[in-house]
Amino acid sequence: MKRKSYQRKQKRVKRTRKALTLFVAFASAIVVGFIALRIYVQVAGAPPLTVPKASIFLDQSENQIGDHFTSERRYWVDLDEMSPYLTKAVVAVEDKDFYKHSGFDFSRIAGAILVDIKAGSKVQGASTITQQYARNLYLSHEKSWTRKLNEALYAYRIEVFYDKDEILEGYLNTVYYGHGMYGVEAASRYYFSKSASDLTLAEAAMLTGIPKGPSLYSPIVNLEKASNRQHVILNLMAEQGAISETEKNRAKEEAIVLKNDKWVAAKSIAPYFLDVAWQEASEILKSKNMDISEGGWTIQTTINTAHQKAAEAAVADNMPKNDLQAGFVSMESKTGAVTALVGGRDYGISSFNRVTQAKRQPGSTIKPILYAAALENGYTPLTFLDVGETIFTYDKGRQTYAPKNVNGKFADHDMSMAQAIAISDNIYAVKTLEEIGFKTFHEMASRFDVNVGTKDNLSIALGTAETTLYQMTNAYNILASQGQKTAPTTIISIKDANGEIIYENKEIEQATEPVISKKDAYMLTEMMTGIFDPVFSDYSPATGIAIRSRMTHTYAAKSGSTNSDQWLIGYTPNLTAGVWNGYDQGKTLSAKEDMAATKQIWIDFMENVNSGTKNQDFTKPKGVKGVVVDIETGKLASKACPKQRLVYLKTEDVPTEKCSNFDVLDSKTWGEFWNMLPFSIFKGNKNNEQ
Repeated sequence: MKRKSYQRKQKRVKRTRKALTLFVAFASAIVVGFIALRIYVQVAGAPPLTVPKASIFLDQSENQIGDHFTSERRYWVDLDEMSPYLTKAVVAVEDKDFYKHSGFDFSRIAGAILVDIKAGSKVQGASTITQQYARNLYLSHEKSWTRKLNEALYAYRIEVFYDKDEILEGYLNTVYYGHGMYGVEAASRYYFSKSASDLTLAEAAMLTGIPKGPSLYSPIVNLEKASNRQHVILNLMAEQGAISETEKNRAKEEAIVLKNDKWVAAKSIAPYFLDVAWQEASEILKSKNMDISEGGWTIQTTINTAHQKAAEAAVADNMPKNDLQAGFVSMESKTGAVTALVGGRDYGISSFNRVTQAKRQPGSTIKPILYAAALENGYTPLTFLDVGETIFTYDKGRQTYAPKNVNGKFADHDMSMAQAIAISDNIYAVKTLEEIGFKTFHEMASRFDVNVGTKDNLSIALGTAETTLYQMTNAYNILASQGQKTAPTTIISIKDANGEIIYENKEIEQATEPVISKKDAYMLTEMMTGIFDPVFSDYSPATGIAIRSRMTHTYAAKSGSTNSDQWLIGYTPNLTAGVWNGYDQGKTLSAKEDMAATKQIWIDFMENVNSGTKNQDFTKPKGVKGVVVDIETGKLASKACPKQRLVYLKTEDVPTEKCSNFDVLDSKTWGEFWNMLPFSIFKGNKNNEQ
């Protein structure tokens, strides 16, 4: 017996020793594992907590007007910028021991494992807020043990290097709330049209319930289910002492007001403009070896919200009820700062930008560029040409060209450049190109950054080479800037996510590089005021007469038309605006309302933005003199010649001869002739006879 007892005792000792050895080995493995894990974590360092963030746009007065996202709508706000009810609600429902554990809730994990084992698959989670944050940052939402292991590893690294408030802040800025909204700030703005800092207890609880199933608990999708989950969360908060019973009951009774439609509408300001600004900002950052897709940029733009509203209203009020499209852009003279841009009738239907992307024939709006070249080559506003019907030959006589005017008529007399601009005579333009030469015109167009084609074809004098409204409006802006170089821009400054200035547009100050002389720019400008003056009307009316009655300010402008395009571009000393109308597929314009829209949009905008401001005349440079002339002869005006107008010329080009209208069958002519005689004796005798 004693021997058997001894043997049993020895077996127990062996088993104990074996168990103890196994325990020590297991414990040692765990300790070594933790040490190895700790070493790995220290070597790997803190995992980055950065996520793609929204880039926001500001207007020129630094008011937010929109945002841009690479794929997700996100805003990042600090924890102290969130409603305290929100943080309490999230901790209560997602991880009540968040501030106690080190990233893992082992009791919840054990319970979840038992459920998963019974089910034979990964069906229940026990993720803490830290684990969910790790998943949001680095992993997919696939339900697998591999993903869960990686999640735990990332969660541990996060807990080692970041404190609890940083983790909670990160989680609340990355969790998905449905409808493309990531983070509490984006969600709060979307659902309630307010910042997360202003959420009530009831709103915070409802928002907290959404991430469990955005397609189920979004109050926009199903308000009843969202409200039921909200009540569950309020009960949990009360049970855990996060809120009082009184607060809970009051929150349950509070009526939830959703304002997402209002928020979406408020963020749709100038979408075509923001596309252009985003592209320009992207190029700026690329030149600095930065990637705009990183997000978090604050982009201050040149947009003037009053101008933008005026432009949008002008387009909406004057477009016919058909498929006619519109493009509109306005720029500050001297700086090129784009103050308003409308790229089409409805961005939701088509994001194609008719200002920057559509290349169309500019028609007669190209003529001021041609005449700028002519002024540099001996022409004056009073250079007269025969503008009767003409068949031109070019290419060494191998080709002919027979341009016509819009109404098919021609003048039966010589015409000055000033009048030719006012009524948009085509023969004058083609003859000018023929005389100054293609090379001269191409060189001038290049200085204005306008495309007139590469072929030596006389039709380019009438704007047959395609260009954009953006380019053409900037060309006119150069004239408004007294011939100084301008380039359109939508960007004032760019800041990174830390508020550091990455780019500041120093060139937005007045430009100093001349494109043409101030004298030539001024003479062109004054000639372009003539499109509104009926004194220039001839076989065709001055092209701006239709809107003359609405003008309260001095404008210089030029219209242009083709079979499928209508243009009007003009300016004051401070602002240039361009309008284009046409069909996307180049359909012929025939309806009266199609052709009337352009001028009405332009004058609506210009009168709106200049309302209440003092009229400004264009600044006359030295060496230019204004004289009243007879527009039919170009001579100094006298009573004998009724068609008179003030015209500006270089001092050396001012005429010295007075006009006369001598008609042998007109008694008034003889009276004028008698008065012009220098012989006082005859004048005296005549007076005595009277």
